[in-house]
Amino acid sequence: MFKRYKQKPEVNFNLYRIALQNSLENAHHEMLEAENLGMAGRVADLERKVLEQGDELVCLKATLAEVLRRLNILEGMRNSSSTSSTPSTPVRINGSVPFKDMLRQKPVMFSSPKAENTTRKYSGSSLPQRRAVHYQSTGSLHSDSHSSSSVSPIPSPSPRATPLPLNIKRPLSVTSSNSSSNTLTSQNTLHKRWSSTGDFNQSGAIGMQSKFSTKSFMNLFKSNGTFPSPNFKHGTKDAIYNEEEKTIKIFLRGRPVILYGPTDLVDNYEITKVSTAPSQRLKLDWVYGYRGRDCRSNLYFLPTGEMIYFVAAVIVLYNVEEQSQRHYVEHTDDVKSLAIHPNKMLIATGQSCSTDKVNGRAHIRVWNSVSLHTQAVIGLNDFELAVCCLSFSKSDGGTLLAAIDEASDHTISVWEWQKGENGFKITETKCSVDPVIAVEFHPLERNTIVTCGKSHIAYWTLDAGGTLYKRMGIFETRDKPKYVTSVAFLQSGETITGDSNGNLAVWGKGTNTIWKLIKNVHDGGVFSICVLKDGSVITGGGKDSKIVQFDYNLIRTGVVRQIERHYGGVRVISEGRGSQLLLGTTRNCILNGTPELGFQPIILGHSEDIWGLAAHPNLPQFATAGYDRVLQLWESMSHSILWSKDIGEAAQSVAFAQDGAVILVGCVNGKWMIFDAQTRELLGGHIDGNEPIQVISFSPDGSMVALGSRDNQIYIYQVSDDGMKYSRVGRCSGHSSFITHVDWATDNQTLRSNSGDYELLFWNAGTCRQIPQTSLMRDVEWATNNCTLTFTTVGIWPENADGSDVNYCGRSHDKRLLVSADDFGKVKLFAYPVIQPKSLHHCYAGHSSHVTSVSFLHDDTRVVSIGGKDTAVLQWIVS
Repeated sequence: MFKRYKQKPEVNFNLYRIALQNSLENAHHEMLEAENLGMAGRVADLERKVLEQGDELVCLKATLAEVLRRLNILEGMRNSSSTSSTPSTPVRINGSVPFKDMLRQKPVMFSSPKAENTTRKYSGSSLPQRRAVHYQSTGSLHSDSHSSSSVSPIPSPSPRATPLPLNIKRPLSVTSSNSSSNTLTSQNTLHKRWSSTGDFNQSGAIGMQSKFSTKSFMNLFKSNGTFPSPNFKHGTKDAIYNEEEKTIKIFLRGRPVILYGPTDLVDNYEITKVSTAPSQRLKLDWVYGYRGRDCRSNLYFLPTGEMIYFVAAVIVLYNVEEQSQRHYVEHTDDVKSLAIHPNKMLIATGQSCSTDKVNGRAHIRVWNSVSLHTQAVIGLNDFELAVCCLSFSKSDGGTLLAAIDEASDHTISVWEWQKGENGFKITETKCSVDPVIAVEFHPLERNTIVTCGKSHIAYWTLDAGGTLYKRMGIFETRDKPKYVTSVAFLQSGETITGDSNGNLAVWGKGTNTIWKLIKNVHDGGVFSICVLKDGSVITGGGKDSKIVQFDYNLIRTGVVRQIERHYGGVRVISEGRGSQLLLGTTRNCILNGTPELGFQPIILGHSEDIWGLAAHPNLPQFATAGYDRVLQLWESMSHSILWSKDIGEAAQSVAFAQDGAVILVGCVNGKWMIFDAQTRELLGGHIDGNEPIQVISFSPDGSMVALGSRDNQIYIYQVSDDGMKYSRVGRCSGHSSFITHVDWATDNQTLRSNSGDYELLFWNAGTCRQIPQTSLMRDVEWATNNCTLTFTTVGIWPENADGSDVNYCGRSHDKRLLVSADDFGKVKLFAYPVIQPKSLHHCYAGHSSHVTSVSFLHDDTRVVSIGGKDTAVLQWIVS
């Protein structure tokens, strides 16, 4: 005992020494860590200061560029006031572009993304802009002067086809070629001819572009999700009214557009006055179309007797028997997913994000299908791209909601959606780098989720701590499919999937291995599996367009139904009323019926971009046509399609003859066809150029028709034999960009037209010659107002709009209202005429992409709008 007592202090000392060493080491590590943190903080401060100084330099250079531009504009105004009213011949430098045109070259560094969007929207493909300018109206964007009685000289080559020289000596003065005209004063010759901001950027004299990226510069000038160049004037914010000339000047992408006001409108005109919104309003009446071309699991039958589906940003609840629709319109962009709560009353819908960073974020909305009341808005700051898949939990009464983000990692998240107004996210994790096309809660196994997609099926388990565990499905010796295209659950609890090889696989209950494989059910992918109430199974093929029926033991019953190919492949199958089935197809149609008796269409929609819209002149009907090569005639009162025809060509424009007997369709290849409006028979066809026919317009008496093309020409035809015969009169050449809109005057001889570079030109249709005296056109009475650049449509342009923002406008027949269609999915209603830059209006959402056209129907009681990529046709009631 004495020995052990003596050894105890030694043990204590050793323990103390070890503890001391550990304490010193910990202190040393803490000092190093603190030093590292301090160093990292100092480095971060230095980096921040460098970035701030870089931003200050960019701002200073941008300010310098703006000063140069303003000096150039002021000097140009001084020069224009000192010269005669007759335009002088532009001086060319080294045989290059006229100097005045070089100042209007489009800047490279500050170009807006909207410019590319304009070309895409109007062409649908990468169609080049070509053709030199033959004539230039002095009221167009190429002239700073307010009026002139002479035709501007023909620039050669076109400033749009010739790049700006990088190293060019600027002249100190520009003299007129006319000896009788006034020359510049000696004082003006002493002033330097400042270059525009576009020249400043391209010259590279200061090296802005090499030191600072375009992205970092544009970040300083964000506005409404776009990146307008700081040297561009946009829209009506800087509009100027000239009381002497009675003209208003607005700016589109920095180019001035001078518009002459009608005498009866400018007598007491005040540009600062604010125009009030009309007393009439629009109400969404009917939605034509369905989104089946790229979305799944989006068609269901509700206990309310309605079927639910979506198109564009609208969820439609359609009662076929009562022929009535209700609409949930709280989404701000494309709806991509839909899920039904186990109680069959609550709906969850997910949308994609848009360019509007505030109101267009991807999120989920949970709402009541009876009251259309929103109960929760989930994940406003959690989803990156789009909510592509949704599923409510089944075994616990729908307390959980699973969602897939369409971003690169396809994140899966699980939510307790009833906690608060924005739900509570239990967990999220990366799902797969490959596309995920379905997510489903298991109906019997609590907290089990199944996802499938490209080359995979995954089983997820949500534990009590809120963590997701993943087990990949094992295909063992069987060939692994390229896609697992659909998933459902048998009544016994097994998972059943369809794949891109046309096979069905049954996965053992509680396992991740295949229990049974049924091969070659379809020729191509199995896009949908529906397990009916009696346990039988229906499958749909996306390629072969077939419906195949199995009994509850997965034995083929022999019932196979072929869907007509022009409806498309089977995208989704859902149980309908009684024993009927609802089918959504890949060509955006919805069919109703049974495998034994066949299927009939309930909804026929367009499956690609819609560009052509025309209202019947005398009946409540309208025609649409698009890139899917389909021409359709609609009845607005019965909300039905009278007929649909595959015309064999992608269509760009549509027009009715004045008596409504024939329909003209302009195609993307320069061809245009004539159809009988009653029998849909092809009566004839013509070809003008090889680029899209952008717009077709008949004269008020129907004796002539104008066709505006993307090749910058307007083709004029004489109409005879009640619209059966068309004889070409000639073509109007003078626009320097593609034709966008055309209006006829009530005299049946005068035309006005807009183009892609924001010109407004006037024409004599009989001679196909331009009318250069723009001021003489101010009091012409126009039969329509489809041109967006006119004095009576000034107010449809937002304060900071550029030329591609407003796509179309249409005036009511009683001349009291005007509707416009824009790039942001909005339809706007104005009181006509819209002559004030600040004009109040009513704005309506529903479309999820650019609205390509809008029109009043014949009696002004309804308005129809068409979307581009959202393939939706929306009908509005004027009330």
